[in-house]
This record gives sequence, C-alpha cells and structure tokens, in this order.
Amino acid sequence: MGPMDLAKWCLAAFLAATSVQAAAQSATLRPPKDFSSVHDEPSRSRAMFIEAGKVIQSPRCLNCHPVTRRPTQGDDLHAHVPPMHAGKGGHGVSGLRCTACHGKANITTHLKGIASVPGNERWRLAPSSMAWQGKSLSEICTQIKDPARNGGHSLAEIHEHMAKDPLVAWAWQPGHGRVPAPGTQEEFGELIEAWIATGAHCPARN
Repeated sequence: MGPMDLAKWCLAAFLAATSVQAAAQSATLRPPKDFSSVHDEPSRSRAMFIEAGKVIQSPRCLNCHPVTRRPTQGDDLHAHVPPMHAGKGGHGVSGLRCTACHGKANITTHLKGIASVPGNERWRLAPSSMAWQGKSLSEICTQIKDPARNGGHSLAEIHEHMAKDPLVAWAWQPGHGRVPAPGTQEEFGELIEAWIATGAHCPARN
C-alpha cells in the first residue's frame, strides 16, 4: 500500500467514524446514592453494574473490544475502514499500524465531513481475553472479574483502570463528531467502586 493509498484509506476511515452529529449530547449516569433504596446488597450491586454497563456497552468502548480482533467504528459498530487487525499487542500489523492514522491526541480537521481524527498516546485494541462485542452484560461482568482473563488484576486494580486510565478517559473526550460515553469517568468510577464494595455481583443472564 503506497502513501497515497494509505491517505485515501485514512480519509475513508475518518469519514466513516463521523456518523453522529457533533451537537449530540451524552446520556447521564445515576450515582450510587440513587440505589440506596435497594436494601438487598447483592441486588443493589447488580443494579449499579447495570448502570455502569451504559458505559461498558457504549460504542465508544465496544469498538475497541471486538471478538474478531478487528476494530469497528461508529455507533453501529461497522467494520473499520481501512480493514485492520490487532496484530501482536493490539497495535496493528506491520505495514499498517494504528499509528498510521491515529496520533497521540484527537485532531480537529476543520474539513467538511471529517469532524476529527481520534487519538490517544496508548491507542490500541483491548486484549482478546477482554472481547465484549456480542456478549451480554452478565457475561462481560464475569469476564471483568476473572483474573485468568483480565490480566491477573484484582478488583481494586480494575477500579483503578476504569476510573483513572487515560485511554479509558478517551471515551468521554472522543473528539468532534462522536457522542461521548454516558456521564463522566469520575461517575463511572464511583459506580464501579460501589459495585465492588457491595460484593461485585453480576447481573443475571438474560
């Protein structure tokens, strides 16, 4: 793939990623205190994870948690353009790395039809063990808690990742033309913390 071809592919990718209006507003998240009336602790724990699931199952997160090891784009999770594969380490394959198009930060383009190019210093796909697309929130919850699949992390470390990781934070600052994840990262982190404190119970399978 020559430089001109790559530029065309990148342009197409950015066009595909701007399927939502820049003026769209993100949904809100209910705080843990809103669940205080649920006196049964396991039920309260499940309810808070379901609320946090609004973020976990948002397109901003799911696009980077594919089952196929191929990223998706947009609110409809359509195929990434150009075709990409995670490769070893989740950074793309030789000759077409993620960094060919994605830089260290979002870039506003000021071009018609291309609101912005998403970016982050740690831009990459999630590990294959953390594939979420096509799974129920119950399955994702079990996956997140499983040290054999979550990289050997404790629940405290999972909270730290979700509440403070800069790459996770991108979901609320996705660049012009993309709807942010619901609420804020701080609110999301509070829900995850409260979920853990109440036993980290998972929702029932549908």
